[in-house]
Amino acid sequence: MEFFRRLFGLLTHLGEDERWRGMIEYINVNTLYVVLFAIVFCETGLVVTPFLPGDSLIFAIGAVAARNIGVSIAIVAPTLICAALIGDNVNYWLGRRLGPAVFKREDSRLLNKKHLLHAQSFYEQHGSKTVILARFVPIIRTFAPFVAGIGRMNYVRFLTFSVIGALMWVSICLTGGYFLGGLPFFKKHFELVVLIIVAISVLPAIVHLLRARGATRRGGDAIVEAATIGEHSTHVD
Repeated sequence: MEFFRRLFGLLTHLGEDERWRGMIEYINVNTLYVVLFAIVFCETGLVVTPFLPGDSLIFAIGAVAARNIGVSIAIVAPTLICAALIGDNVNYWLGRRLGPAVFKREDSRLLNKKHLLHAQSFYEQHGSKTVILARFVPIIRTFAPFVAGIGRMNYVRFLTFSVIGALMWVSICLTGGYFLGGLPFFKKHFELVVLIIVAISVLPAIVHLLRARGATRRGGDAIVEAATIGEHSTHVD
């Protein structure tokens, strides 16, 4: 109960250094690194957890690292990059091994077919560069590697985009938080800033959600098309 009490206090006072310091001392900073790794890994690597925080979490941790209260950006940066990269690749191989058969059931409780179709629609517009661009779009970020795996995108090509995407995503969000989070305005209105980041990051997903209605109407055929897009992405770019 003490952990949840501290967590609630932290979430309602994100801009207060003492709240962060107290939580870090309570759970141990190494445990915090493990938790951060797990969250980013699951958000990028498991299609059943697209709801976990990504951009906002990394920005917030960057801001905390700048305050000299126990979080080292030299440790958290490679930790999050590795989590994003490993998660991406696990997701790719899950998609490659499991294939479209997983989504045959419309009422699947674990996997949301609509999210897959949204990711497939994103591929239609951006080709294999989706592996990089999707890093900055919630939900699409989770499903894009899975679709690439279903489409059997060339693994070396996928890995190249995956590494670039992981480096760009973590670096931009983390350094943004590190250099902006310590400024008086950002520190005073930290909760508002995080909400704005969430809203901005979700906006592209909403746009593509609306555009993907046509793909949703195509039903199961769109899943098969994802394979074509992934396999022949060199013609799309």
